Amino acid sequence: MNWLTDFVRPKIKAFIGNQQKSIPDDLWWKCPKCEQMIFHRELNNNLKVCPNCSYHVRLSSKERMNQLFDEQNYQLLPDPPYIEDPLEFKDLKKYKDRLKENMEKTGQKSAILAATGRICGQRIVLFVMNFAFIGGSMGAFVGQAFRRAVERTIKHNIPFVCVTASGGACMQEGIIALMQMPVTVISVEKLHEMRIPFITVLTDPTMGGVSASFAMLGDVSIAEEGALIGFAGPRVIEETIKQTLPSNFQRAEFLQKHGMIDIVTHRKDLKTKLGHVLACLQGVTTRTLSQ
Repeated sequence: MNWLTDFVRPKIKAFIGNQQKSIPDDLWWKCPKCEQMIFHRELNNNLKVCPNCSYHVRLSSKERMNQLFDEQNYQLLPDPPYIEDPLEFKDLKKYKDRLKENMEKTGQKSAILAATGRICGQRIVLFVMNFAFIGGSMGAFVGQAFRRAVERTIKHNIPFVCVTASGGACMQEGIIALMQMPVTVISVEKLHEMRIPFITVLTDPTMGGVSASFAMLGDVSIAEEGALIGFAGPRVIEETIKQTLPSNFQRAEFLQKHGMIDIVTHRKDLKTKLGHVLACLQGVTTRTLSQ
């Protein structure tokens, strides 16, 4: 009998194993950009932005609302009539099953939440997309929710702020999803006719039918740092034109440089800049805003 291998080594392995089990699995977060390991608590305290490289983690609709609304106080708007699966679509699995899975995962009924509340003391309607819900895809529910939110805005004559995060139109709803593009564009045109401020906040990613409709129609367009914004992805474009694109192509900073976006901001400054833009568009003085 070897005392070291038969007795000491098993004791050491058992001790190390117990120590590892006592460490929670969700204690750390690994940044996908710089690969730095960061405590979840530190990440949350930094508004879910990597403190090492400023990578902006995607937020849920509720997280976004809690960050933007004063004192996290807001009232959700009622949902439009819900059509679960208009085409009875099925690919690898039924669309109904995908919806159910994403409802359970996100705690939302769809890819959006809309609410009324105040940002820097100014009352607004806020429309927020959630990429975690089937890629924030725009189907009939999202389009009709957008239309209803605009109607609420017009009724109360208050600004409309839209936070986008989407891969585009919902392929499982086919032409019905594509029809939401003119629905949202017409709704934005009504805001312009009524001279009601419409501000878009473009976050990572804002692509496809969403970028090709209401996302790029804001009176003022604000984007978070590093957000991917465009129609088709860079890889698809490179394969189509057979050319190498710039490294930051379709990123927020690139679009601002070429006149497509007005403001690019870090998440920690987003609420303050939104407040000042709202104040400027409504003729509110800086003194009033600070009160």
